Amino acid sequence: MTRRVDRGRRLQLTSRPVSGPLMSRPPGADDGGERPREFVQSVERGLAIIRSFGPDSPVQTVSDMAAKTGLTRATARRFLITLMELGYIQTDGRNFELTPRVLELGYSFLSGLGLPDVALPHLERLVAEVDESSEASVLDGEDIVYVVRVPSTSIMTLSLNVGARMPAHATSMGKVLLAGLSEAELDAYLAGADLKPYRPKTITDRETLRTEIVQAREQGYAVVDQELEDGLVAIAVPVHDRAGRTIAAVNLSTHIARRDVESMRADLLEPLQRAAQAIEADMAGVR
Repeated sequence: MTRRVDRGRRLQLTSRPVSGPLMSRPPGADDGGERPREFVQSVERGLAIIRSFGPDSPVQTVSDMAAKTGLTRATARRFLITLMELGYIQTDGRNFELTPRVLELGYSFLSGLGLPDVALPHLERLVAEVDESSEASVLDGEDIVYVVRVPSTSIMTLSLNVGARMPAHATSMGKVLLAGLSEAELDAYLAGADLKPYRPKTITDRETLRTEIVQAREQGYAVVDQELEDGLVAIAVPVHDRAGRTIAAVNLSTHIARRDVESMRADLLEPLQRAAQAIEADMAGVR
């Protein structure tokens, strides 16, 4: 039986900066038959307004949001008024910001997932055992989304909260989650992903990345060496459902001054795999 935890401790939703318009296509553009007839563009626009806020833009004007979403100022204002009436946005008359009620959107996903409550005690025990930070994440498009985070006593420069998004191609958990895709899904990802070079060691060549992902699939784990942040090394393994499908990933991360990649494989892979297996066993009982 797993214990319950204070969800408020984990629901600090943040996201990495998003470049370019947040709408998947300009408002009013021809769908070209790509979307179902039942598609409701108003929902897309409302969510685009919410997604326009982030760590770099917690407070915005109507003009700011119009520029980010590709909406006209008049349209952006109508959606803002609607979201204000629903309690998701507040204003001082000129500037707008999200309210805590927006956390309900993330809570609905996390509470339905079941993974955070199941994984947290196992990752807490893992961190107590090895004294390195541990996280759990799921794949969302080209990003991983953190659903659990347990920091160690060591100091890390990368600041993360539950709900944070990181690029899949530059993270150990991302490579493990990509390894769980079908060949067709992986082909589609590699064809369209924005493989941004975050650091000199970030893999941006698509065929090299494919090789890394296939290797992670075959060996059952992935390691990254300072691909996302200087000094940050991490190792990750998948979490499977009862059908053997990859539903999440868990990792251990540290600074290169504490452990190199070979040390992580030698010392951390086995306890990390045990934690993942324990999560899988509990998840099988939950679902």
